[in-house]
Amino acid sequence: MYSIWQGDRVRLRAVEPEDWEVFASWRHDTEMARLGHCIEFPASREMIKHWTTSGATTHPENDCFRFVIENQDDTLVGTINTHGCERRHGTFKYGIAIGREHRRKGYAADAIRILLRYFFFELGHQKVTVDVYAFNTTSITLHERLGFQHEGRLRRLIRSEGALHDVHVFGMTVEEFETKWEGQ
Repeated sequence: MYSIWQGDRVRLRAVEPEDWEVFASWRHDTEMARLGHCIEFPASREMIKHWTTSGATTHPENDCFRFVIENQDDTLVGTINTHGCERRHGTFKYGIAIGREHRRKGYAADAIRILLRYFFFELGHQKVTVDVYAFNTTSITLHERLGFQHEGRLRRLIRSEGALHDVHVFGMTVEEFETKWEGQ
């Protein structure tokens, strides 16, 4: 059976309430928090359960949605979420995080391709952008390898470990995606 949500290595699905334990472990992983967004104040188990249940029961609004990334063994390996979606302009952004023990297995690249295929060919978006912290060299390399174009650098936008860091902006149009990935 074919599923638009299935790639070569992963599948995307909605958040389920029982995912809270994995999200809790990631929230307390300093490196994962730093790479994903920022280190937040500690959260109780109940707060994370509530956040996860809320995510599992909230209908997507304006094409903004949090997907869970599962590998072929049905193990939750990461998350990818869309935001800044503008139907009028056909643009959107996303963020992705892969658990420490699941990195460098091709999961992120596969999840990004599934997401882009859906947003470009099913929802009709024409361009995606992604912000990558300058210290996240693995993500910079990933996006370059996927065919994203480096569109700019926002200087001194992120504070992490007491230092200010730049944010790199990468973009890809539907035509660039088709040229690089369709037929593969």
